[in-house]
Amino acid sequence: MAPPELVQPSDKTNVFAKQVSLRNRAYVTFLAGNGDYVKGVVGLAKGLRKVKSAYPLVVAVLPDVPEEHRRILENQGCIVREIEPVYPPENQTQFAMAYYVINYSKLRIWEFVEYSKMIYLDGDIQVYDNIDHLFDLPDGHFYAVMDCFCEKTWSHTPQYRIGYCQQCPDKVKWPAEMGNPPSLYFNAGMFVFEPSLVTYESLLKTLKITQPTPFAEQDFLKMFFKDIYKPIPLIYNLVLAMLWRHPENVELEKVKVVHYCAAGSKPWRYTGKEANMQREDIKMLVQKWWDIYNDESLDYRTSAAEGGTETVNLQPFLVALSEVGAVHFVAAPSAA
Repeated sequence: MAPPELVQPSDKTNVFAKQVSLRNRAYVTFLAGNGDYVKGVVGLAKGLRKVKSAYPLVVAVLPDVPEEHRRILENQGCIVREIEPVYPPENQTQFAMAYYVINYSKLRIWEFVEYSKMIYLDGDIQVYDNIDHLFDLPDGHFYAVMDCFCEKTWSHTPQYRIGYCQQCPDKVKWPAEMGNPPSLYFNAGMFVFEPSLVTYESLLKTLKITQPTPFAEQDFLKMFFKDIYKPIPLIYNLVLAMLWRHPENVELEKVKVVHYCAAGSKPWRYTGKEANMQREDIKMLVQKWWDIYNDESLDYRTSAAEGGTETVNLQPFLVALSEVGAVHFVAAPSAA
C-alpha cells in the first residue's frame, strides 16, 4: 500500500483543500559504545536520504556513545535520543555472541510514543529503495523478515542439527516425532512496530521471568510477539547468508534492504578474508554501500547560493515536524 498522495486539482474547480495526515512516523536505529559502528549509522542516514524517504532517522544511543559521534549523527540530520541500558536478568549471560547482551537496550524504543509507528533498522543495514510504504501496513502486528537457520551460529538448535530451515521447509521436513514445527522466527535487524508504554512495560516485566536464550533480544522479541508476527518478503531485509544458503529465494535486483550481518561483511571493516567474502555479489554490495557513504551530495545540507552550499542543523525542525498532528494544504489559484 503506497503512502497517500495529494489530490491534483480537477478541471471542475480551481480551489480545494485536502487534509494530509503527517502521522508521526520515523525510522529508528540503535548505537552503543565508541567504536566504528557510527559509520554504519551515517551510511544508513545517507541511504535513506538517497531513496528520498519522507521520514526522519532517530538514533537511540546509550550513555557511552561519545559526544563527537553524536555530533556526527546530528550533522547528518539524525534525531539523537539517549536511552538507559536494559540488562538481562542475572545469570542470563550465555549468548551466541557476547555483544548480543547490550541489544536488550533496544527495548527502550517502545518508549518513543511520540511516534505512532516506526521502522527499526540495525546500523549494519543499508536501504537501496524507498520503503516508506511499510508504514501503511495495518496496525496491531509486528512485521519482519523470516530468518535462516543454516549458519553455524544456529548450531545449538534442533533446526540446524536436522537441517531444517523455514526458508525451504519442504527440503527437509520437520519430523513428526519432534512434535509441532517451531513457530516462525524473524531476524530482528529490521522490523515495523508501534511504540507503546503499555507494551514497553510488558516487555520489561516479561524479560524478568524469561529464561536465557542464545540470541538475546531477538529470541525474546520472537517469543513476545509470536501471536501478532506477520512475515514480510525478504527484499526488506536480505541477510547476506541467503546468497549462498538459499540463492533460489533471492532476486538481488529487487532487494530494497541489505543487512551486512555475515561475518566479515560490514563494509567499513571489510577485508575479503572471511568465508564467502570474495563472492562477486558480496563485493558488489560492499562497494554499493561505500558509494553511498562517500557521496558528499548525500550529506545533510541545503543549497545556500549558486556555486556553494551551507551546512545547517535542522534537527529542532525535524523534531517539531515529527510531532505535528495534521497539516492542511490548500491549492492556490493559478497565477497564469
